[in-house]
Amino acid sequence: MATLSDIGVAAGINLLSAFVFLLAFAILRLQPFNDRVYFPKWYLKGLRSSPSRSGTFVKKFVNLDFRSYLRFLNWMPEALKMPELELIDHAGLDSAVYLRIYLIGLKIFVPITFLAWAVLVPVNYTNKTLELQLKNVTSSDIDKLSISNVPDGSDRFWTHIVMAYAFTFWTCYVLLKEYEKVANMRLQFLVSEKRRPDQFTVLVRNVPPDADESVSETVEHFFLVNHPDTYLTHQVVCNANKLAKLVKKRKSKQNWLDYYQLKYSRNNAKRPIMKTGFLGLWGEKVDAIDHHITEIEKLSNEIAEERERVLKDPKSIMPAAFVSFKSRWGAAVCAQTQQSRNPTLWLTDWAPEPRDVYWQNLSIPYVSVAVRRLIMAVAFFFLTFFFMIPIASVQALATIEGLEKAAPFLKSLIEIPFIKSVIQGFLPGIVLKLFLIFLPTILMIMSKFEGFTSISSLERRSATRYYLFNLVNVFLGSVIAGSALDQLNTFIKQSANEIPKTIGVAVPMRATFFITYIMVDGWAGIAAEILMLKPLIIYHLKNTFLVKTEKDREEAMNPGSLSFNVGEPRIQLYFLLGMVYATVTPVLLPFIVVFFGLAYVVFRHQIINVYNQEYESAAAFWPDVHGRIIIALLVSHVALIGLLSTKHLAQAAPLLITLAVVTIWFYRFCKARYEPAFVRYPLQEAVMKDTLERARDSNFNLKPYLQNAYIHPVFKGEDDDEEEEVVKLENESVLVPTKRQSRRNTPVPSKMSGASSQSLPEAVPEHSVP
Repeated sequence: MATLSDIGVAAGINLLSAFVFLLAFAILRLQPFNDRVYFPKWYLKGLRSSPSRSGTFVKKFVNLDFRSYLRFLNWMPEALKMPELELIDHAGLDSAVYLRIYLIGLKIFVPITFLAWAVLVPVNYTNKTLELQLKNVTSSDIDKLSISNVPDGSDRFWTHIVMAYAFTFWTCYVLLKEYEKVANMRLQFLVSEKRRPDQFTVLVRNVPPDADESVSETVEHFFLVNHPDTYLTHQVVCNANKLAKLVKKRKSKQNWLDYYQLKYSRNNAKRPIMKTGFLGLWGEKVDAIDHHITEIEKLSNEIAEERERVLKDPKSIMPAAFVSFKSRWGAAVCAQTQQSRNPTLWLTDWAPEPRDVYWQNLSIPYVSVAVRRLIMAVAFFFLTFFFMIPIASVQALATIEGLEKAAPFLKSLIEIPFIKSVIQGFLPGIVLKLFLIFLPTILMIMSKFEGFTSISSLERRSATRYYLFNLVNVFLGSVIAGSALDQLNTFIKQSANEIPKTIGVAVPMRATFFITYIMVDGWAGIAAEILMLKPLIIYHLKNTFLVKTEKDREEAMNPGSLSFNVGEPRIQLYFLLGMVYATVTPVLLPFIVVFFGLAYVVFRHQIINVYNQEYESAAAFWPDVHGRIIIALLVSHVALIGLLSTKHLAQAAPLLITLAVVTIWFYRFCKARYEPAFVRYPLQEAVMKDTLERARDSNFNLKPYLQNAYIHPVFKGEDDDEEEEVVKLENESVLVPTKRQSRRNTPVPSKMSGASSQSLPEAVPEHSVP
C-alpha cells in the first residue's frame, strides 16, 4: 500500500510535471511564430494581427526581450481580469456558465476542506484501530487519517454524521444559489441577445404524407391554417448527406492539389509523383498534380448531378421542416404546444441555432429514432459491463504486488524506494487514463447514431453516458474490484443487497489510488491542456507545407472549442470523489481543491484567448450539471450508510436515510422551480422582446432574414443561382404538382394532419414584420 511518503513523492512529481507544462506554455506563448496558436480567438475576431516581423531574422521567430520571461506567469492574473458580463459578450453564455462549474467546485469544497481537516482528521487520527487490526486486511498511512481508524461502535462516528449533514446542507445551499443565478443569466441572455434565426424558428418533424401535396406544400398549408397570424415562411429538410460527402471529398482533393502545386513551385526541376493505391503506399505512379486535377473535375461533375437530384427528386425531401414565424411569441406558442390530435404527428420543438444543427441526422426518419436509441441503450450497457473486466485486471496489475507477481525478475528494481514511489504515484492513474482515451469518441458515435439533431444535444447525450461510465467503471469498478483484489477476497462473495456495505468498506481503502488519479489526470492533465502541444505541431506543419495566403493561415489555426461531452463528465468525477471522501478520507480534499483552482484559471484563459465555441445553447446543460452533483451526494450517503453498518452503528442508518430523502426532495424542488427556464421560453419574455424590437427597428424585413437561414450548408458558398433554386424549391413547391386549386383560401386541413382548425381569411398578408 502507498504510504504518506509515497503520496508525497508522487505529489511532488506531478506538481513538477505540471509546473514544467506551465513553464513551457509561458515561454512558447511569447514567441512571435506561436502567436496564432495561443491567441487564435482574437485573430478570428479581427482584433489581433501577426507580431511585427521587422528586425533581424532571429527576431522574426524568437522573442529576445528577456524581461518578458521574468513575467512568465502574468497570464494567470490576466485570465481573471475580464468581468463575467464582458466574458459572456466575448465568448458566449455557454462558456461563461461552463466556468461556473469549476467555480462551484471551489465554493463547495474550500469550506468543506477546512471544516473536515479541522474536525474529522483529528477525530480519525487519534485512534489506534488499524494498528491493532488483524493482519488479513492491509492498510496504509493514509488510512490512519480516514474513518477506518475509528473503532467499531465508537461515539466518534456521530461526528461524521453531523459533518455529513453539514456538508450536504452547504452543498445544497450553494447549488440552490447557483441554479437561481444561472437561470436568471439564461433568461437575461435570451432577452438581451441580438436577433437570431432560432428565436423565430421551430423544427417540425414527422410531417404526415399527403398524396395531393408535396412536403413543402403540406407544411405551408398546415401552418397557414393553424397559425394564420404568426406563420411567416419555412424551409423543408432535404437529404443532402451524399452531396455533403462529395463536397468534403472534393475539398480534401483540393487541399492536396494545393500542396503539390506549392511543392512544385518551390522546385520546378521535378514534377511531384504519387501512387494511386491506399494512402499512397502502393499502386500506379502518376503525376500528382494532373491526377488531382482530374479527380477534382470528376467530383465536380458528380456534385452537380447529385445537387440536381436533391433539388428535383421528391424522395430526397424529408418529412421535416424549419418553420419560421413573424414573432418570438408565435414561435414559442408553436414550439411548446401539441399541434395535432395525433401526438405522434407534427412534432415541434425549438430549432437549434443554424451552426448548432447536425444536418446528417435530419434525414433520419423520426419513427426509426426510437429503435436506434433502444439499440444504443443495449450497446452502452454491454460496453459498460464488459469494460469493467480489463479495468479490474489492469488495476490489479498496476500495483507493487501485482507487478512483482507478474514479473518476479523486476522485484529488486521495483523495491527501490524512488521507483516504488513513482509506480505507486503514477502507474494506476496513467493506466486508467489510457483506457479512457478513445471512450468519448465511441460515445459520440453512439449519440450520432441515435438521431439527435443538434451538436449541443449530441454532446449532452454523450456527456450523460460518459458520466454513467465513470460512475460505474472508474469509481465503482476501481473501488469494488480493486478492493476485492487487495483485501483477500473479503468483498468478492457478497450478495447484491450487501452492495452498500461493500462500497462503504472499500471506499477508504482506495483513497490512495484516487489521489494519484487526481494528480495525473487533474493536475498534470490540466497543465497539459494549456500547453496545446498537438494544435501547436499541427499548425506549424500546415504553416510550413500548405499555407500560401493569409486565408490559408487563418484556416490553419485550430482553436478548438469546449468539449462539453469530455470536460463536464471529468469535472463530475471530481465532484463525486470529493463528496464521497469528504467524510470518509478527508486527506483527499486538498487535491480536489487544487484541481478546481488550477482548472478554473486555465480554462478561463483558454476561453478568452483560444476556444471558439461552435454553438450557443444558452446554458441548456445546467440541469444536467446540477443533477449529477446531487447524484454524487446520494452516492456519498450510500457509502457512509454501508460503512457505518459494518462499524456496528446501525442506529445511524435512519438519520442518513433521512438525509438522502431530504437531498432527493431538494433536487425535485429545484427541478420544479428552475428547470422550466431551461426547456421553455416564457411567453411574457417573448412578448416583451418582440415589443422592444418593434419599437427600435420597426422597418426591419424579417422574411429575407429567415428565408435562407436554415439552408443546408452544402448549398451555401455556391452560386447565387443555386441558392435561388433552393429557395424556389422550398417556397414555391415545384416538386409535386398539387391538385388543390388554392392553399391560401381553404379552411380544410391537409388530409392526414389529423387536426381541425378555424377558417382562414381570403389572404394572409406577407408584409414585413419585426
